[in-house]
Amino acid sequence: MSYRTRIKYSPQQKAEMWDRWQRGESLNAIGRAFDRPSSSIFAQLSPTGGIRPPDRKRSRLALTLAEREEISRGIACDLSLRKIALQLGRSPSTISREVNRNGRVSGYRASKADRAAWDRALRPKQCKLAGNRLLSRLVAAKLQLAWSPRQIAGWLKREYPGDERYQVSHETIYRSLFVQARGVLKKELQQYLRSQRAIRRSKHASLKEEGLGQIKDMATIRERPASVEDRAVPGHWEGDLIAGSNNSYIATLVERQTRYVMLAKVKNKDTESVVSALIKQSKKLPTELYKSLTWDRGKELSDHQRFTLATDIKVYFCDPQSPWQ
Repeated sequence: MSYRTRIKYSPQQKAEMWDRWQRGESLNAIGRAFDRPSSSIFAQLSPTGGIRPPDRKRSRLALTLAEREEISRGIACDLSLRKIALQLGRSPSTISREVNRNGRVSGYRASKADRAAWDRALRPKQCKLAGNRLLSRLVAAKLQLAWSPRQIAGWLKREYPGDERYQVSHETIYRSLFVQARGVLKKELQQYLRSQRAIRRSKHASLKEEGLGQIKDMATIRERPASVEDRAVPGHWEGDLIAGSNNSYIATLVERQTRYVMLAKVKNKDTESVVSALIKQSKKLPTELYKSLTWDRGKELSDHQRFTLATDIKVYFCDPQSPWQ
């Protein structure tokens, strides 16, 4: 078996991933754009919980690499620190601190000092929940009662009016849940959120307005005939799509009365490939043994109307968040 070598994404590729994620593209769609599995994309987004980390920027008051090069050249020419400061238009104390914290006069190197300054500038600010354990416990208790972060934020404002110590925004709660590096709220509390997502996506990041994520004109399992519900006659099937390694897919079909199983190999998980494979599979059975198909709400069967027209087999879809009936 051949294995792909471990890929290291460039900063430009990572930026494109975040752009696509914020536009509402799925992990699978982003993976296809980079010719990588969705798990590879998930590994890039999950450390910050699906929340894009802000771009780091230097302060306009900080010394630049060019200025540090001038300091290094001045030292090599035996100029005094005060003279170097005058040439750069900086305070002598600024130049003195810069040289003393980066190897002093004998060991100062511009590039090394610049990297050290960039590393020292990374001082993550402690979030409010980390600095107030009582507030953190209050938030955790409400999450376990299935309260949303927005409800908790509103309750705290009413419960502790005028006391900023016990008020926190819903965004801070979300970030503390999904960015585990903060070490504030335990990851297990995510199970109480209504979205049930492993990583967070903004409610505004969606492609639904472009027609994605929707199945048109679908009939639900509540519309199935009674003979399907009580398993009285054969010919009614339940189907699902199973993903394997190396982007391989198989459609499983289970007959409700006999529990007979059929498998159909699918080239891809897009609706055209899945529907074509199901049409081909349906031709292998007599008409009386294939009367209806029940599917979950996977978008791979969004073109269910083409399947019904080609086979005269009615398709039903599960209700949201409902197990098979």
